[in-house]
Amino acid sequence: MATMIKSKQIWLFAALLYSTCCMALESDAKQPITIDSNGATYDEKSELSTYTGNVIATQGSIRVNSDKLVVHFKDGEAEKLVFTGKNAQFKQTPSAGGKDITGQASTGEFYPRRNLLVLMGDATVLQGNGTYSSDYIEYDIKTSLVKAGDKNSPDNSQQRVHVVIQPKL
Repeated sequence: MATMIKSKQIWLFAALLYSTCCMALESDAKQPITIDSNGATYDEKSELSTYTGNVIATQGSIRVNSDKLVVHFKDGEAEKLVFTGKNAQFKQTPSAGGKDITGQASTGEFYPRRNLLVLMGDATVLQGNGTYSSDYIEYDIKTSLVKAGDKNSPDNSQQRVHVVIQPKL
């Protein structure tokens, strides 16, 4: 069992090391967030904006598709975007001419100021020739770094992570 966990950690480390070679488009963070949906509400008092039905949110090369999106504002600035639904997906172009990074989950949280995307519940990220699957995945949009597994466990032993690395052809 300890060998299996150590082997899993070595493969995950190799995959994470590989993932740092790509960098996000610098212009993404400087772009506005645009949202299209079938319906929208804004509650000024609670600083919440809710979008429902075929939601598409973009910021530069980052695109999120979901059934529902809730934007949490702080001092008039989008602090957190929570997207949910059976069709909750994201994609990003990490570099000019680079292959898109894609993912999906039951729930996603995007923190624009921190360049952080958190995927929870049946989460999968496809990056380069690797696929990462877990119930919890963090993706640093600026550095293209993927971290998978239970964030509350120091050695990630409480949650399984499945990584598939395809051979280069």
